[in-house]
Amino acid sequence: MSSFVEIIERLRPFAWAVLLLILHLMVQIVLAVRVVMSRRSVGASLAWITILFTLPMVGSAFYLLIGELRLGSRRTRLVKQLNEAICDRYKALDHPRLHVNWQRLGDEWEQLSRSGEQMLQVPTLDGNKLELIGQWGLIFDRLISDIDAAQINCDLEFYIWYCGGRTEEIVSAIGRACSRGVICRILVDAMGSQAFLRSRDALRLRDAGAVVQAALPGGLWRLPFIRFDLRLHRKIVLIDDQIAWTGSLNLVDPRYFKKSSGVGQWVDAMVRIEGPAVEALAITFQTDWHIETSAKGLTLPDLTGEQKIIKHGESAVQVLPSGPANRVEAIERILITAIYAARHELVITTPYFVPSEALQMALSSAAQRGVKVILILPAKVDSILARLASSTFKGELLDAGVFVAQFYGGLLHTKSVTIDQRISLFGSLNMDPRSFRLNFEITLAIYDAEFTQSLRALQQTYIDQSEMMDKQAWHGRSRLIRFTENLARLVSPLL
Repeated sequence: MSSFVEIIERLRPFAWAVLLLILHLMVQIVLAVRVVMSRRSVGASLAWITILFTLPMVGSAFYLLIGELRLGSRRTRLVKQLNEAICDRYKALDHPRLHVNWQRLGDEWEQLSRSGEQMLQVPTLDGNKLELIGQWGLIFDRLISDIDAAQINCDLEFYIWYCGGRTEEIVSAIGRACSRGVICRILVDAMGSQAFLRSRDALRLRDAGAVVQAALPGGLWRLPFIRFDLRLHRKIVLIDDQIAWTGSLNLVDPRYFKKSSGVGQWVDAMVRIEGPAVEALAITFQTDWHIETSAKGLTLPDLTGEQKIIKHGESAVQVLPSGPANRVEAIERILITAIYAARHELVITTPYFVPSEALQMALSSAAQRGVKVILILPAKVDSILARLASSTFKGELLDAGVFVAQFYGGLLHTKSVTIDQRISLFGSLNMDPRSFRLNFEITLAIYDAEFTQSLRALQQTYIDQSEMMDKQAWHGRSRLIRFTENLARLVSPLL
């Protein structure tokens, strides 16, 4: 009997180990079932299942942290509550005098507009005046001038606000606006602008009377309830709800921003807007502000009240706000629809290129049916994993006939698409899974040949500072490099 007890005692530690192993296996199976039932892309599902079963404990913890789109109960509730108010505001823009004459612009583009309206509820609005500015210094000059002319409100929404250089002039301009009685609201991403929120500039703005609000704040206690890497990536400026700015430029002076990253100065572009599309951008900002400040009531905080919407030009613009609070797949579907609509030329600039299978196929198909496809990417980016994952897709595109231009004039940060020099997409959207599904982004679909040709001219200046990739040289890479890149590709759906 004593010997039997001794055997049991000796086996007890192994019993605990077996029990823990069984429990861990059950957790892996449960999470794998959640992955399958979530009906995400096949690539993303397989990547997650691989991580779950090849990284014991770590894979499960990783999935629990960032595997699902958890907006949090408060944010989800507010989004649902505001949906009716947002739709009503958009419906008010659906006025006959703002309707687009598609026979003038091209009936084929009406389908793209219709798909955007169906998925994101925003109509295409005629009568806008657009000004594309591709020099950061000039952007600062005009932006400061607009702030100095503000009479009612000045709203700024940015992913990154980085102190130093000419951003000090923006702070001073906002201070002057506050002293005139202008209501100034600043909404910045809590992670992207973490240093700014604790800076002397933020204190100066608050002391001047501006309201500075962090969006999507983090914290350890939030991790079980809210996915911590959801980010507000939009760039929007509104002046009296009559003038708007959007594009790719964060509120940073490129001469000082990320100097140690070794990628050179960031290269960006913005568009200045007057006309009905300003109201659509104002609705986006007001929604974000309402949610982040937990404002009471079900109406959006519109400081300017009801204003007559005036046509200022001839450009038709559709404002497309995207993010995990909207239909997650919407903006990628709109982009792919636009690519399939190309007949002659398709030119794309993006700093981060990690396409889904559907996007990769759309680009390859365009080139194979005779469309001249030019993809302009920075030669160096500040993310090693994104660079490695991106490299694996370039060879397939080169084989399909896509021209891949590597930009050597800095980190090309402009996000733009021009199609047949007739329509364009422009805004904050990168071509990677993060921008498509996790970030809150803003994109303009611009149905205007004149603007698109000016954007195409800006793209050409990028091409002139680039080198076209050589297909033979790419295929001649060492096996180690190819293995490393293919390994990074396995996790590309999760980037």
